[in-house]
Amino acid sequence: MPEVATTANWRAFWALLLFALSSSVESRKAAGSVRLLHRVDPNFVSVTIDASLAEDERFMRMLSSPKARVLAKALSPAFVRFGGTRQDFMEFQPQRNRHPAAKPRGRQPGVLPAWWEEHLLAQWRKQRRRLAEEDAGGKYRRLQFTESTLDELHAFANASGLELIFGLNALLRNADNTWNASNAQAVLRYCQERRYRVSWELGNEPNSFEKKAGLRVSGEQLGRDFGRLRRMMSRSPWHRRSRLYGPDVGQPRGRTLDLLRGFLRSGAGAIDACTWHHYYVNGRNASLDDFLDPEILDSLALKTKQVIKEVRRVSPGKPVWLGETSSAYGGGAEGLSDTFAAGFMWLDKLGTAARGGVSVVMRQVLIGSGAYHLLDERLRPLPDFWLTLVHKRVIGRGVLSAGGFSCRRRRVRLYLHCAAAGRYEEGAVALVALNLNKMAANVSVPKRLASGGRVDAFVLRSDRPGRDGLLSRGVTLNGDPLKMAGLSLPALDGRRLPASDHVALPAFSLAFFVFVDARQAACAD
Repeated sequence: MPEVATTANWRAFWALLLFALSSSVESRKAAGSVRLLHRVDPNFVSVTIDASLAEDERFMRMLSSPKARVLAKALSPAFVRFGGTRQDFMEFQPQRNRHPAAKPRGRQPGVLPAWWEEHLLAQWRKQRRRLAEEDAGGKYRRLQFTESTLDELHAFANASGLELIFGLNALLRNADNTWNASNAQAVLRYCQERRYRVSWELGNEPNSFEKKAGLRVSGEQLGRDFGRLRRMMSRSPWHRRSRLYGPDVGQPRGRTLDLLRGFLRSGAGAIDACTWHHYYVNGRNASLDDFLDPEILDSLALKTKQVIKEVRRVSPGKPVWLGETSSAYGGGAEGLSDTFAAGFMWLDKLGTAARGGVSVVMRQVLIGSGAYHLLDERLRPLPDFWLTLVHKRVIGRGVLSAGGFSCRRRRVRLYLHCAAAGRYEEGAVALVALNLNKMAANVSVPKRLASGGRVDAFVLRSDRPGRDGLLSRGVTLNGDPLKMAGLSLPALDGRRLPASDHVALPAFSLAFFVFVDARQAACAD
């Protein structure tokens, strides 16, 4: 017996020793290496235009504004998705059959004159208030759009270097509850005649069809509807190579999760990427504390994991997109979603989504109704536009493990990426850091990167100090206010830092630190 006990003790000792040694090795490996997790789509950060613009087609002309096009082009490469709640109440009503001379073939919308732009924007402010009242009531009326909407969208996307995704109406149903594709066929036919390159979606948040329109569609039926749309596209020489995305469901819970599972069973083969929507909080009662709450920010990682798990179970390798997302649902939180405070949710969402395996994140909204837009009521950039632009300029496709970077404060959040290939030499690494604290913080840098030489810092802060300053619409980069000069954007240059074993984060700041000379193999092309 004693000998058996001794043998058992020795076995336990060696097992413990091997575990300790392996843990030590793993710890050192995590602290010293940079590992590539995956690569996101080249259009990772993309934008949306809300379909509410088409409720009165004259507002589609805002897309011909030189300012809107310059700002959109700054965000390319990107997708621009035209859709949202009202897409499922839109019907295409071609006018050329009634008035053949009204829309000559090949004609594109001209640039919007300054006086007309001012007039439209003044009218749009009134329209936004009316749309907000309609959203609050939850009752939507059917709206008709003509060739003009498609022309404006194509011209805008083409001038801005963006890839257009158009959301088709999924609430047009036959008596047996199958999708009535005749109106969509007319849209596709017009785009083919005009040689418009478009990708497609079908329906917006089908989990809410019953609430919005008193119509219930199962996931299996929706998948079959997508299959029909795909077959329509395949029969067209022009649309055969176009992409199809969906089903644009809401967050994975209850019936929504069941709907997603049913859709994937019958429709996964029809789509090029699986899309879902995410918002953190209700815009009608959200607070500043919500926008800075780590627990609320943490909720995205779990929901992302759920969706990706469902997709991989049925269609391994299928890309997963956040097809519509922002801070708060219900049109955003007035006085929060359009201020510097929104940047904490937005930048953390980009970091969490990339790390979790999401390929594309489509920001609601570049232009449209609500309070979560990137451009204000005069088409001027809001803080989240500047944040998005810096992200575009600095962050590359490679998503890295963040081993070795550390900060003792829970309200400091860190994400590691390869730096943008077009701006930096291969091997450069970029750290994304958020400080949700009212006090400054230091982030420890691994020795491998700390001794690498040049560091470029891009630190964004409100143009007003303290917690109250988070409610400002002004933003600074390394202390300099960010503003347009006519139709020109500032250079967005980083500030050179000396090599150090840490980087400093000011209170309530959003920052990018590029380790230019890191020479990490994970970031080599």
